[in-house]
Amino acid sequence: MTDERGIPRREFLKSAVAIGGAAAFSACLGREDVDVPTGPDDLSSYPQRQHAWNEALPRDDHGNVVAPSHRVLLYLNYRRDGPPNEDDRDQVETALRGIEHAYERSGGGLLLTVSYSPAYFDRFDESLPEDVDLPDPEALAPFEDPEFDTPDAVVHLASNTAQVVLGAEEALKGNKSTLNGVDQPDATLTDVFSIADRRTGFIGDGLPAENADDAEGVPADKVPEDAPLFMGFKSGFKKNQASEDRVTIQSGPFAGGTTQHISKLQLNLNQWYNQDDRWQREAKMFCPYHAENDVIEGAGDNLGTSSKIDDCQPTDETAREMGVVGHSQKSARARDDDDSPLILRRDFDSTDGETASLHFLALQRRITDFVDTREAMNGTDVTEQSAVGQRNNNGILQYIRTERRGNFLVPPRSLRSLPPARPVENAQEVTHESS
Repeated sequence: MTDERGIPRREFLKSAVAIGGAAAFSACLGREDVDVPTGPDDLSSYPQRQHAWNEALPRDDHGNVVAPSHRVLLYLNYRRDGPPNEDDRDQVETALRGIEHAYERSGGGLLLTVSYSPAYFDRFDESLPEDVDLPDPEALAPFEDPEFDTPDAVVHLASNTAQVVLGAEEALKGNKSTLNGVDQPDATLTDVFSIADRRTGFIGDGLPAENADDAEGVPADKVPEDAPLFMGFKSGFKKNQASEDRVTIQSGPFAGGTTQHISKLQLNLNQWYNQDDRWQREAKMFCPYHAENDVIEGAGDNLGTSSKIDDCQPTDETAREMGVVGHSQKSARARDDDDSPLILRRDFDSTDGETASLHFLALQRRITDFVDTREAMNGTDVTEQSAVGQRNNNGILQYIRTERRGNFLVPPRSLRSLPPARPVENAQEVTHESS
């Protein structure tokens, strides 16, 4: 769908989110013919798990969760040295509740999380409890040299409606006195935090193809028109994702929270599409068996609720016999004793800085779970016993470059506003829970 200026509506909305600001928000209001319901006056029914998004999101025909299309990550630094005070905690909580009153908690409305880095918790004399595994970020492969994200906090805004993420962002910055017909509080996030960085992105059928011209080095004519991600295939299959229960911290004062890893991966799509043919892309993304047997149709919607990696040969056998192994094939080896995946992916593509990239956002009970999954993806054990290279023919490693990594704790909702390192258990409720 295009307007009188000939710009596809979805392409415009994605660009507006990337640009941000009050003008972009106003422009979206004129392009999106939607009526987003407001949130409730009483927010006490909202789940304690900030990351409990799945029940609020739509499903596809197979029952897979459909990820929100538009994303904004706000990287924040606390303006004070030392531990936070109660006035600042109240300010943050009031600002967050303002946007929750303005938009319902849904895929078409607003979903959000607030998370905190190891650097934030360093301000306290007390250390985090043993139930929380939150190390400083580090390089997770011998061939990568990423920069590390150490801002104090990250706010993740997500919606299928572009004006919602933009409106919420503007209200948090104090630029909207009324949002979706709801008066906003005087409290703002930017009174307490400075914004260190802003990252944006998108995910959804056709969005990468529509926005391929916004980034350098993307062969726009090669990105499939129905693909939800730049590399041309579907992800987020139900059976290949950890459940929200599996990634939730089970005990201690941060029970109900989770950990979050965010990495920024630059994509070499020119090489992916122009050097490799369809067989190679299927073999390297999934496994050679899928490529040999025409398992995948288009972006892979026909696969249903899983990537059907169980049909592939064992990874070590594939490596020795075929000289190539698949990304999904390797990563699927990282499972717990109940055969569950360890991480829940909520990643999305981006053209920030006019480069094609992937913001790989993963939730897991412990950061160690992410490290184990990445170790499986690296396939170092495979390279030691076959002709598969450290990066060549080793899944998709040769097409991605890790630019940044950061680790964060997503506390339960009652502790989302400048949490202490050692909260008092069973005394987490905030004083204005129903406001």
